[in-house]
Amino acid sequence: MKRRDFVRAIGGGAGGLAVGWSVLGFRPRARLPASASLLIPMDDAQTDHLKAYGLAYRAIQAGLKAEWLLNYRGGSFLIPDLDALRRDAALNGIRAEPVDSAVTSIRGEIEANNMDAVPLEKAPKVAVYAPPNAAPWDDAVTMSLQYAGIPFTKIWDPEVVNGSLRDFDWLHLHHEDFTGQYSKFFLIYSGMPWLAEMVQRNSEMARRLGFQTVPDLKKAVARGIHGFVENGGFLFAMCTATETIDLALAAKSVDIAATFADGTPIDPDADSKLDWSQSFAFTGAHLEPNPLVASFSDIDGHQVNGGSRRQPLGAFKLFNFSAKIDPVPTMLVQNHRSVIPDFYGLTTSFMRNRLKPGATIMGDEESAPWVKYIHGDLGKGTWTFFGGHDPEDAQHQIGDPPTDLSLHPHSPGYRLILNNVLFPAAKKRELKT
Repeated sequence: MKRRDFVRAIGGGAGGLAVGWSVLGFRPRARLPASASLLIPMDDAQTDHLKAYGLAYRAIQAGLKAEWLLNYRGGSFLIPDLDALRRDAALNGIRAEPVDSAVTSIRGEIEANNMDAVPLEKAPKVAVYAPPNAAPWDDAVTMSLQYAGIPFTKIWDPEVVNGSLRDFDWLHLHHEDFTGQYSKFFLIYSGMPWLAEMVQRNSEMARRLGFQTVPDLKKAVARGIHGFVENGGFLFAMCTATETIDLALAAKSVDIAATFADGTPIDPDADSKLDWSQSFAFTGAHLEPNPLVASFSDIDGHQVNGGSRRQPLGAFKLFNFSAKIDPVPTMLVQNHRSVIPDFYGLTTSFMRNRLKPGATIMGDEESAPWVKYIHGDLGKGTWTFFGGHDPEDAQHQIGDPPTDLSLHPHSPGYRLILNNVLFPAAKKRELKT
C-alpha cells in the first residue's frame, strides 16, 4: 500500500491535532483484520483520559474504523493498530494497548455482560456559541476541545440568525443569558469595563440584525437553536445557557427581562403567559420576580446567587443504563468514576419538579430535589444539559485563573463533556431512550 499524506482527510485543527499526521499518516485500507487493533483503555490504566477522546476523534475523522466499547473498562475505544495512531498516542501521552487476537475474547465479554460495541462512523462538525472576543479559558467545553485536540468553529448570533447552523452537527452553549439580562451581572459588577463592553456589543448586534432589543434578539437565537435540534442537530449546554434558553423559548409573547436602570420588576403576570410547549427540558417554572436578586427562575436547585437560598455542594452519581437497550444515555455517562464532586455555576442544577416528562436523568444527588445531568430528544435531534460552570473549579468566579487541564487529565466531569462531543459519531440505529 502506498503511504500518503492524509492531512487533507482530517483537515486542520487546534491544539493536539498538530501531532504530525501529515508526516506519519497514511490512507488506510477500507477494512482491517481484527488482529490489527489498538485498545484505548478508559479505566484507571489510561494515562490521559481527556486526550484519548482526541485520538478517537482523529481516527474517525481520517475515515478509519473505530468502536466505542460501552461499559468495557470505563468506556474504551477500539481503533486500528496503525503506526500513525501509535505515534499520535505516544506524542500525546495516551495509553494504547495492542490487543491482536484478544479482540475475540473482548467481544465475547461484551456480548455476555451489560456492555455494547458501538461503531463510530462520522466525526461531527463542532460549533461553540460564544461572542467573538470570549476568553477561551472561561468555557469548560472550549478548554476540553482544545486540550483534546478536537477542531471547532466559534459562532455567534449572526451565524444562528442567518441559518449557518445547518453547516454543523454539534453545538455547545455555555453561560449565555438568552433572556437578554446579561446574567444580572450589574448587581455585582456594575461599572466594570468588560460588562459595559458586553452590553454595547450585544446592543449593536441587535440593531445590526434588525431587532429592537437584546431580549428580542436572544429569543430569535433561541428559536434558531431549537430549529437546529429539530432538524437533527446535537445540542450540549452548560451553566446559564441551560436554564435561560428554555426561559427564552417559553417567553414568546412576554418580556421577562427586568429593566435594571430603574429597578422595574418583570410583568407580575409573566408566569401565566409563558408557553412551555417549545422548551427543551423544563416546564412550569416561576420567574424570579425581584430584579435585585441574581437568579432567573426556580429551575436551578442551588441558587448560587440567590442569597439565603443558596445550597451547599455535594456530589452527584451517574446512572447505570443498559448498554444494549439504552445505548444513548450509556454513551453519555461513560466514565471511570460513578460519583463526581459537584460544582457551582449560575445555573448549577435542575429541580426535578421542573423537568418535562420525557427528560432522561443521567446524574443526580441522592435524596436531593435536584438533578445535575439530563438528556432528551426533540424532533430529529437531541439535547443534553449539564449544570455548573467548570468541573474542576467548584467555586469559579469571574477573573479566576484558567483551569489547566494538564493538571486534570483524568477529570470525570470533563469526560462527560467529551462523551457528548463523540456521541454524534455513533452509527444511527433504532434506539430505545
